Amino acid sequence: MKRIIFQNESGGLSVIIPTESVELALKDVPEGVPYEIVEDDAIPADRFFRNAWVANGAAVDVDLDKAKDIGHDKRRAQRAEEFKPYDEVIMKQIPGADNAAAEEARQQIRFKYALIQDVIEAAETPDEIKSALEGA
Repeated sequence: MKRIIFQNESGGLSVIIPTESVELALKDVPEGVPYEIVEDDAIPADRFFRNAWVANGAAVDVDLDKAKDIGHDKRRAQRAEEFKPYDEVIMKQIPGADNAAAEEARQQIRFKYALIQDVIEAAETPDEIKSALEGA
């Protein structure tokens, strides 16, 4: 099945999946915007870096810099989730809670995610970024 791809005004890649015919679906491409008609297998099956997709002729590539930005956003979200139980202890100063142990756990989380940040920055492929995040 065919797909229509084009770079949209916000810098992302739009993918139109025709419901009837490609010709009929072309009305949805903004006027004057270059587009390509591609086979559906040209669209990556893995949508992890969907917001980093860019058109490269009749192919879809992943912009590595955008993928790194996405990776950092996901890394920050994962880190925040791991911090939550310790943040409660530190923030509320719960009597009888071991604040020192909570702060030590937070420091270990900081160290772990600093290493992941370094891997993301050094990554040469989107797969390396994804692997770093999945190993978190």
